[in-house]
Amino acid sequence: MEAEKWGRRIRAFRKLKGFTQEGFAKILGVSVSVLGEVERGNRMPTEQFLHDCAKQLNISLEELTI
Repeated sequence: MEAEKWGRRIRAFRKLKGFTQEGFAKILGVSVSVLGEVERGNRMPTEQFLHDCAKQLNISLEELTI
């Protein structure tokens, strides 16, 4: 359940900031399939992945957790 929450938040902010899944995955240095699994809640993101997402989206880590 926790993975789903992270995934929904990452997807929402990614779209809000105008990133495609492919473009955002490239910026993060991960495959599109990894990003897709995280966004669908099938993979729990690591702490480093969350920090990288927040940094690239120009938001605080706390904004992802709300």
